[in-house]
Amino acid sequence: MTFTDAKQRFSNRVADYIRYRPKYPVETLDLLRKECDLRPEHVIADIGSGTGFLSELFLQNGNHVIGVEPNAEMRAGGEEYLREYSNFQSLAGSAEETGIASGSVDFVTAGQAFHWFEPIGARREFLRILKPHGWVVVMWNDRRMDEAQLTREYEDLLVRYGVEYARVKDAYPERKSLEEFFATENIGEKDLPNFQELDLEGFRGRLQSSSYAPTPGHVNFEPMMAGLEQIFRAHERNGIVRMEYFTRIYFGRLNAGGN
Repeated sequence: MTFTDAKQRFSNRVADYIRYRPKYPVETLDLLRKECDLRPEHVIADIGSGTGFLSELFLQNGNHVIGVEPNAEMRAGGEEYLREYSNFQSLAGSAEETGIASGSVDFVTAGQAFHWFEPIGARREFLRILKPHGWVVVMWNDRRMDEAQLTREYEDLLVRYGVEYARVKDAYPERKSLEEFFATENIGEKDLPNFQELDLEGFRGRLQSSSYAPTPGHVNFEPMMAGLEQIFRAHERNGIVRMEYFTRIYFGRLNAGGN
């Protein structure tokens, strides 16, 4: 997959993304207040802002948020989702070319998006737009593989039927790659518990919101959805399944002297 392809992968999944993707725990704000002195007056650049879930967290904290999203359909979905927030600004841009003024933001954030960035260009751009001593926060929701049978079976389904699933999964950063991005080992890391409770429609929508889920007409679509329903029937209680996640958060300051 090229980075150009990555910017278009969600064009036909916006509605499912808004309705069925997990959001971020409010405890994220407590963590960033404690570790990064986050305050309502800080300006946030949310890169790869998509449909606005992470932006919303900071908007509710009183921050001015600049959402930068390269995909037109996702950007429009985020603008609609956040239409009631006067402190939200939407830009057509990318991690490598945000369109934000130099030295103008206190935080750069990326929720469920960092693995799509071109690291060298994104790092250069983040350094450009951040104020001195500004912070970078990278986070995503990850399924708890070791703790729940449902998520292990769901993972097996993705491996069997997902389109380029292994490539997308392998693109998620490990700590070592983030230390290289920050050009320092001095970065913070925290996992926060998160979960979704989904009926069958929601379980289907959660799967179909993923870029690697086959679409109707693909040879893998029908067997994947049949397998998903089998998983649901095996684990539902009163018509609901609970999908367990952790929200993994990395935070720190970029070392300007790094490559």
